[in-house]
Parts: sequence; C-alpha cells; structure tokens
Amino acid sequence: MILYKRTAGKLKAVKEIPFKLEKDLQNLIEANLPEVMDLTLVKSEFSVKGNRFDTLAYDEQAKAFVIIEYKRDKNFSVVDQGFTYLNTMLNNKAEFVLEINEGLGRNLKRNDIDWSQVRVVFVASSFSDYQKQAVDFKDAAIELWEAKLFEDGFFIVSPIKKSKSAESIKALADKASVYKKVQKEIKVYTEEELVEKASPEIRELYASFRNFILSLDASLEVRPRKLYVSFKKKSNVCDIEIQKNSLKIYLNAKWGTLDDPKKLFKNVSDTGHWGNGDYRASVSDDKDLEYIMSVLKQLL
Repeated sequence: MILYKRTAGKLKAVKEIPFKLEKDLQNLIEANLPEVMDLTLVKSEFSVKGNRFDTLAYDEQAKAFVIIEYKRDKNFSVVDQGFTYLNTMLNNKAEFVLEINEGLGRNLKRNDIDWSQVRVVFVASSFSDYQKQAVDFKDAAIELWEAKLFEDGFFIVSPIKKSKSAESIKALADKASVYKKVQKEIKVYTEEELVEKASPEIRELYASFRNFILSLDASLEVRPRKLYVSFKKKSNVCDIEIQKNSLKIYLNAKWGTLDDPKKLFKNVSDTGHWGNGDYRASVSDDKDLEYIMSVLKQLL
C-alpha cells in the first residue's frame, strides 16, 4: 500500500521508514497497545519454562491472553512457532495468571480466563505469500498484522484478513500431536457457526444488518466472538448476539450519550449481557433496521 499526503490539491507519496530493530517496532506497539489492538499490556519480555515472548497482552473483551511477536525478517514458520507458543501457554496457565495478577493488580483465578480464546499475533512490516497462506485457516488462533512507519510521523497497522475460501485447520492439526492438542482446547469461532443456530428468517435478518453496518464504514472489522459477532474499528462499535428467533444488537456507548428518540434501546448497564456497551435493542424483523443504523452512525 502506498500512503499519500495531500497538499494544496496535490498528492505526494510518503516515504516508508524501515524499522532498524525489532525492538523499535515492539516499543512503539507496546506504548500504544490499547489504541492499535484494543489490548492491555501485561508484560514486555515475558519468560516461562525457557520460552521468551516479546509481549504478553490481555484481551479484556474475550477474557483471554494474547502473545505478540515482532519480526523483521521473513525466514520463520508462523505455524510452527505459533502453535509452540499456544502449547506453552496452555501447559503453563498458572504462570500467566500469576503474571497478570502481580503485574496489573488483578485477582483473577485460572477459571476466570477463557483459554479457548487465547491467540498469537505476529507483527511485521510485511509477510511473504507463503506465510500468509500458511495461516489462512478460518479457525487458526494465529494472526498476522502488518505495521509500517512513514515519514512525518505516519504509522499504519492492520491485520491480514483470512480469505473467504479459508478452510479448517483440523486436517493439518490431525497430522501433528502438538497441533492436535492445541486445537482441542482452543476454539476460533466463525460467523457461520454463530449463525447456524438461528432460524432461516433470523439468518436473513442478520445478513441484512451485517451488510448495512459495513455499508456505513467499509473499514469495520468483523470479528466473531464466542457468543456474538463484533464490528470493530479501534474497539467494538457494535455487537450482535444471534439467537434462534431474534437478534440482540449492542452499541458500545455509555447510556445517555446517544440520541434515541424512539426509545428503542434499553439500558443494560446494570444487567449482565454478552455484548459491549449500555445500549441494547432486540429485533426479530427489519422494520427498524434503518432507524437502528441511524443511531449506530453516531458512533462512526
């Protein structure tokens, strides 16, 4: 991708500045982790059982740990290294819980962590086609993120999306014991799995809302969670919980900050719920679709 700067109606390409050291990239990401990945920094250079991880982070929404590794070269196996890290984490759960409790002053127990949602993220200025293809599985808990620094202080970081034709990693996992063990405990959810429990009418309704949301902002990332689907920019903007006969739509805003003249949304700030935010609307048809989208637009 070429980044341009517009000045007086003219476009000028902005020069990329390569990172001299992996540590430079690591320091920049860690200093801005909530902004760029919506994660909480737990520990830089975390070591356990002879393994050292560049960054240990925590996903507050998924209630799961995330290991982040930074690379300058392309000569490494993202699959082998990723599964090794995941296996190490699952075999040493107590050490990870101890680290977040001591480092962040939490009081979590091992069962408070959703170990099925842990993942590994590799960050580099670019990845080879082979590396991208190697992790192009819809249910692999390994992500690739490209990060580029440019002159004038510009910085871009974005995840490499799985292809629409991405297959399951189960076939690969069956060939190696370490892969099989990790896949048995970790679960990467897909939209298809979350939608299939709904009635045919609700499946169509979800598709209508999904398409409308993405038409409002094509940069939104669709991320299936364990119990709902998130639509994210820097953080979640909207979550949809798919039930058999209805959709629960959550808007990630504090109650009283959005204009809802029809009073369609309920305040769930003091109610246990799966999605993020204080606003929830339950729908079983599309009669209020455009109205709900008009309220959502206030967050974009």
